[in-house]
Amino acid sequence: MTNSKAKGARFERELARRLRVYGFDARRGQQFCGANGDADVVGLPGIHIEAKHQEKMHLYDWMEQAERDARANELPAVFHKKNGAEVLVTMTFDDWMQLYMDKGRCVDINSRRSTRKHAGDAY
Repeated sequence: MTNSKAKGARFERELARRLRVYGFDARRGQQFCGANGDADVVGLPGIHIEAKHQEKMHLYDWMEQAERDARANELPAVFHKKNGAEVLVTMTFDDWMQLYMDKGRCVDINSRRSTRKHAGDAY
């Protein structure tokens, strides 16, 4: 396995582990079947996860891949990071608003800021 593929696989395992901390039954998607079009990490219902751990960001290309591969009942999202940085999530504005409105996540921002570092942040 090349260094970039190994780095990507480690990041996918890290994402799955972090999602499990929140109670989701997450795992790498490619490890069992290797089929193209599968999410990189599965187990977050309704979200198609494209995982990228790269220094050069190509967000629009990555979003196109996530949109192309997402199933009809999934919102495409790119979970990405570069070395030494926090994981970020990119979605289209309309998908983010749909998720926000559908889930009724009207959260008090001030109370959330006190827990900015999430459980499982061990990197």
